[in-house]
Amino acid sequence: MKARVHVMLKTGVLDPQGEAVRHALGAMGFDKVEGVRQGKVIDLELAEGTTEAEVAEMCEKLLANTVIERYEIELG
Repeated sequence: MKARVHVMLKTGVLDPQGEAVRHALGAMGFDKVEGVRQGKVIDLELAEGTTEAEVAEMCEKLLANTVIERYEIELG
């Protein structure tokens, strides 16, 4: 069983990496980019029967800093 977790900074939290990417794209001539938010994707190989609640617990305890980040889980 596989799970994919998308972790992004919450709205309102400054994203210096995203801003650096936006600035670099502008310097390369891509001046229509108005904003960039950078995140991470975590792919998990799980034992059959693992529940979404268990994956959420993994996110809450380790994979995401829930003070400043939000996460979305895709099971497949």
